[in-house]
Amino acid sequence: MKKRGSFFYHITVFVVSQLAWLALLGIWIYWYVSNYIIFKNVGEKLSPGIIYNGTKVFPFVGGIVLLVSIAFGMSLIFRHLNVQLRLNKLYDNFIANITHELKSPLSSIQLYLETLNSRPVPAEKQKEFINMMMKDAGRLKNLINSILEISALEQKKIVHDYQIYPVDRLLQDLIQGVIEQFNLPQNSIKIEGRVDCECMVDKNAIKIVLNNLTDNAIKYSIKPIRIYIKLKTLFSKVVIDFSDNGIGIPSSELKNIFSKFYRIYGANIPNVKGTGLGLYSVKEIIRSHGGKITALSEGIDMGSTFRIELPVYNEFIRKFKKSFPVNIKKKELIEKTENNI
Repeated sequence: MKKRGSFFYHITVFVVSQLAWLALLGIWIYWYVSNYIIFKNVGEKLSPGIIYNGTKVFPFVGGIVLLVSIAFGMSLIFRHLNVQLRLNKLYDNFIANITHELKSPLSSIQLYLETLNSRPVPAEKQKEFINMMMKDAGRLKNLINSILEISALEQKKIVHDYQIYPVDRLLQDLIQGVIEQFNLPQNSIKIEGRVDCECMVDKNAIKIVLNNLTDNAIKYSIKPIRIYIKLKTLFSKVVIDFSDNGIGIPSSELKNIFSKFYRIYGANIPNVKGTGLGLYSVKEIIRSHGGKITALSEGIDMGSTFRIELPVYNEFIRKFKKSFPVNIKKKELIEKTENNI
C-alpha cells in the first residue's frame, strides 16, 4: 500500500480530481446540448411557452470558463505542493546528514575526554588525544561556518572584497593552496592554457569554490585523484573547466546537483559524508560574481567537468557599476591588489 505522503499518492489525487472536473464538464455540456436539441426540435410542440433564448449561452460559457479556471488553479496548487514535497524531502535528508556530521566529531571528542578523565594517560597519548580533539573541533567549526555562509549568501549579507587579479597568477596561487590543504601530490592538478586578462573577484570566495570542487573530486574518485583545469577566454568571459577522473554524474542528475541539500544516491555512488550544500554554495558564489557554473559528464566512470564562466574586468564593472564608486581607477586597484597574490 502506498503511503499518503508519497509522490505517487499526490499524483493519483491530482489525476482523479482533474478527471472529476472533466466528467462534470462533460455532463454539463451533454445536458446543455441535449436540452438545446429538444427545445429546437419539439419545444414549441410541447408548449408555446418553451422558447429557446440564445442569450442563455452566456451562463453556459461562463460556467465552462469557471471550470477551466478551477482546473488551472488546481494545477498550480499541485505544482506548488509537488515543489514543497520535494523541498521537504531534501530538508529531511539534510537534517539526517547534518545530524550525523555533528554527532560524529562530538562523540569522538566526548570519548577522548572520558578517557582522559577516567584513568591516567601517558603524556604522549594525551598529546595525541588533544590533537584529535582539535581536529574534530575544526570539523565542527567548518561545518557550522558553511551553514552560516549559505544563510548569509541567500540573504545577501556577505560583502565580498572584490579586487582585480590577473587570472593566471590568481589560479596558480589558489591551486597551490588547494594542493597543500588536501595534501595532494604536486602533479595531481594540471593547469592548461593561458588567458591574458584580469577578473574582479573575491579571492577568498574563489578559494572556497576551488576547495569545494576539489573536495567533491576526492570524495567521488576511486582512483588516485587527477584534476585538469583548462583556461580560455570567450568573448567577454573567462572560462575555467575543472575536470576530474571521478565516477562521473548520471545525465539525469546534472540539473539537480546544484540544488540546496541535494545529494546523489545509487549503488555505484560512494557513501560519502556531506550536507548537500557544497555545490549549492559554489553556484551562489559564482552567481554573486556575475558568472555561472554548469556541470558536464559523459556518464558513469567518465569523470566530471564543472565549467565556470566569469566576466572579465571591464564586463564586471559594466554589470555592477552601481555597486562601486564611479571614480574608482583601474590602476589604483591593481596597485592595491599586487600584494594579495
